[in-house]
Amino acid sequence: MRHQVTIKDIAKQLGVSVATVSRALRDLPDIHPDTKKLVLDLAKELDYQPNVLATSLVKSKTKTLGLIVPDLGYYFFSTVVKAVEDAAIAAGYSLLIAQTQESFERELTNIQNLSRSQVEGIIISLSRETVNFDHLTRLQRRGIPLVFFDRDSDEIDASKVMVDNEQSAYEAVKHLIENGCKRIAFLAGPKNVSVSNQRRMGYSRALQEAGIESDPSLIIHSVYFQDSAIAKTHQLMKEANRPDGILVVSDRLAIGVLIALRELNISVPDEVKMVSFNNEPICSLVSPTISSIAQPLEEIGRLAIQLLIDQIEHKGEDIPARVEVLKTNLVVRESSSNKG
Repeated sequence: MRHQVTIKDIAKQLGVSVATVSRALRDLPDIHPDTKKLVLDLAKELDYQPNVLATSLVKSKTKTLGLIVPDLGYYFFSTVVKAVEDAAIAAGYSLLIAQTQESFERELTNIQNLSRSQVEGIIISLSRETVNFDHLTRLQRRGIPLVFFDRDSDEIDASKVMVDNEQSAYEAVKHLIENGCKRIAFLAGPKNVSVSNQRRMGYSRALQEAGIESDPSLIIHSVYFQDSAIAKTHQLMKEANRPDGILVVSDRLAIGVLIALRELNISVPDEVKMVSFNNEPICSLVSPTISSIAQPLEEIGRLAIQLLIDQIEHKGEDIPARVEVLKTNLVVRESSSNKG
């Protein structure tokens, strides 16, 4: 029976310590590149295969991560999930995916189930109902690394990957103002969703900077369903002094806004201009095409995995939480442009 090559065999043949070989195989930074190359080349030549089961048992590692999102039916989340899974697999981890369907109770259940599955860390975007964070505090007390993306909580000291929502909304509203809008509404998400509140801050800042008085009646909150957006738009357009511009918190709701405006025989962009968020493929397929804020979805997923694995591989060390804030890009289309 062929002898299975071990770390000791590689160390002996190269005349280095077992610890050096181990660090090289784990791609740790505290080893000279030349030494690392020698180790990796010999490991490949000898067809070295790590004993994953033994390593897992010794270190209590499952090489499994958890990911919790509100709804995979949202383009934003489904795209980020794919990026997270690709990055996890590339790093040698498997991924368990759960969705809350925007339910706090399901979020609690998902956390419990992933914990029982002995995941080594969890990436999460909070449900719209989540206003209590005890379940996440308990998770951290148990030493399970946590990373937020998109929807987070300031009450939890954890690493997170976000886009600059405030600046993105500011630039979108500034674009509407530059294209002649003077009375701009904001169709926002639920009041307790952090992303929506950050965008509201950018919306208000752009109005203030332009000397336009903010009107509370022009800020309307909606759940993330098209029917809700249609109803809220009808409500908005009943105003005696109706808006000539609308910032919409997501493309999913923007479609509802377009439907409502068409029902009301209000022309976009002639009478009302509009910008939304996410830059989903449908933005370029509808008429008029929708101006939208594009977010770096693949980078969000990749960074979330990177932050989580950094915590896992330095478990027990006092590593401060990291916040990665990414830039966005306004893609201008027909819905916010002046014709001609």
